[in-house]
Amino acid sequence: MPKDRRCGGLERWAELRFSIIGSLLASPPPRGQLAAELARLADREWLHPKSAEPVSFAVSTLERWYYTARNAPDPVAALARSPRKDRGRVRSVTSALGAVVRKQWSEHPSWSYQLHRDNLAVEVAERPELGLLPSYSTLRRYLLAQGLTRRPRRPAGRRGEAERRAGQAREQREMRSFEAEYVGGLWHLDFHHSSRKILTPAGEWVRPRLLAVLDDRSRLVCHAQWYFAETAETLVHGLTQAILKRGLPRALMSDNGGPMIAGETREGLARLSILQHTTLPHCPAQNGKQEVLWAQVEGRLMAMLEGEPDVSLARLNEATQAWVEMEYQRTLHSETRQTPLERWLAGPSVLRPAPDVETLVLAFTVRQGRIPRRSDGTVTIAGRRFEVPQRFVHLPRIELRFASWDLSRVWLMDECAGVVLDRLYPLDRARNADRIRRPITPAQRPSEASSEAPGIAALLRRYLADYAATGLPPAYLPHDPDDDSGDPA
Repeated sequence: MPKDRRCGGLERWAELRFSIIGSLLASPPPRGQLAAELARLADREWLHPKSAEPVSFAVSTLERWYYTARNAPDPVAALARSPRKDRGRVRSVTSALGAVVRKQWSEHPSWSYQLHRDNLAVEVAERPELGLLPSYSTLRRYLLAQGLTRRPRRPAGRRGEAERRAGQAREQREMRSFEAEYVGGLWHLDFHHSSRKILTPAGEWVRPRLLAVLDDRSRLVCHAQWYFAETAETLVHGLTQAILKRGLPRALMSDNGGPMIAGETREGLARLSILQHTTLPHCPAQNGKQEVLWAQVEGRLMAMLEGEPDVSLARLNEATQAWVEMEYQRTLHSETRQTPLERWLAGPSVLRPAPDVETLVLAFTVRQGRIPRRSDGTVTIAGRRFEVPQRFVHLPRIELRFASWDLSRVWLMDECAGVVLDRLYPLDRARNADRIRRPITPAQRPSEASSEAPGIAALLRRYLADYAATGLPPAYLPHDPDDDSGDPA
């Protein structure tokens, strides 16, 4: 099984391991049942994070992962593989072979990397002058370095295809009601479009969206807040407050909306060791507990605001917080026969302590690589140029973390170590126009040449000594331009 050479591959392995044993952390098995649960997981097949081929793992392996992650503050990081020692070493592709690869990609941009390599093998066999056939990983790195990424083919009749697949899935799989055994084992997250429009300061009528985070076992509302837009920014803003209030859950369920599957959301949940579950497309019944909450929001909260002619977003949020904490959390639930607050406090709980705000802000970011410009040491993000600190401009490629909605915080990362190296700031052309330039420190520039001439290189000195040891005279005829005698000697 080939090992991944990039830190992204190591993270995918950690996420796969966590997705396998994460259910045991969210719902720990009773005493004496761990072996049976591990045996059940060992009988299943999983998709290899790189080749997508079916793969299974032994009970001993799963047991080692479980105990590694059980007491770790960051289970995903604890389950990550160590980087390969030869990481960063690249095998070159000849110019002739590279031309064939680029031509093949231009003709078939939708081919997979493996299909490109299989066809390239035929070309190499028929044309020996192209050299050796590169490995799959080498060819893949070359294509990515050239910007030749795979482009998906657009199938015919895409309209309505998602609904057709969803209908087939519902016909093939039964649906059952469920409930998490532990507080914090599963949270629900969704947006609700209000039945009432409110007037914005810009003089527009807008239908606000309510983001609510609901604990599955207790039905407690971890956080609820109204927004003007349903975006990844508002989702992260509300979810971060829920985590700070209640702690870190083990899993989160949502639909397949754009904010829920945004890069910042998915990567943030993975970094916080939160399993992400999504419902079937066009199947809101899977998130039925929140549908019940929406009915109460409209039937009680919004109904009590009918007599208020002018409701601002701030007033709506103030009323929602009061209604949630003073009525909803303290009302007896018809199914659990407890109030959400009582059931939350009764537990049992698998919640983890919430990290600090800066850790949460850094977690909900997207990871992207950039190649700094050699001319001025800048990189481009969303059409804006950022200055890379001078001590890092020599790196051929850097890893950045940022949220697409807040480019005031762009971090330069060491992804293998998971630490922040520095912050990047936008290019300030006016400030740079003052002609003041900081000197490059000696550690960042080549050592200055010595005042003394270095002389003949060491390798040439060895060649001269070896040649003199043969006892043969120099194999050339000296020529003196001042000698007009004509004698070649």
